Amino acid sequence: MLTLRRSEERGHANHGWLDSYHTFSFANYYDPAHMGFGPLRVINDDRIAAGRGFGTHGHRDMEIITYVLDGAIAHKDSMGNGSTIRPGNVQRMSAGRGVMHSEFNPLADQNTHLLQIWIEPNVVGITPEYEEKQVPEADKRGRLRQVASPDGAEDSMRIHQDARLYVGLFDGDENAQLPLAVGRRAWVHVARGEVRVNGEWLTAGDAIALTDEANVQLSEGRQAEVLVFDLP
Repeated sequence: MLTLRRSEERGHANHGWLDSYHTFSFANYYDPAHMGFGPLRVINDDRIAAGRGFGTHGHRDMEIITYVLDGAIAHKDSMGNGSTIRPGNVQRMSAGRGVMHSEFNPLADQNTHLLQIWIEPNVVGITPEYEEKQVPEADKRGRLRQVASPDGAEDSMRIHQDARLYVGLFDGDENAQLPLAVGRRAWVHVARGEVRVNGEWLTAGDAIALTDEANVQLSEGRQAEVLVFDLP
């Protein structure tokens, strides 16, 4: 079964310095029909103004993945980590029993465009963790590169949930297929460009849920950047 979630159906909040679209219920956007998909709880499509960002705030018991599309985000946390994430880097923070952090766009003349992803963990109260992974464009070109998993497969970041995140770039005749085991489901989010997913045409901001499908099929991309979640 395929269920489309079009870009314009998402929640939206524009705070001036932050323009954010919410795939699932978040903050002041509440839709009981879109509270998440399995353990996938948040996909926020954020554009952060130059020199602005999120002041120090706390999280607990959540797997948080930051995927930068354009610009940069400077991260500092109570674990002592401090770094600047740019396109090609993926960041994972397991909040565990509690962590404080801040996120700012350090660029003086450019907005930052990123996806903030929250996945509910299958264990709570752990010691907080932080990890970054460099994912070169060549690793994503015309294929699905695994970037997060419960077991570190394919040199991916480890998350505390039976979920896997793949990312890929598709243009022209580039295509990919991801088999789904029996009982698994998938969520596909198009970060930019256009692509066909299991016969359905999706554009930037669109998503599709796949339930009781044998695989995810990506084809006919037009400068597409795609995230695929393999979920219990």
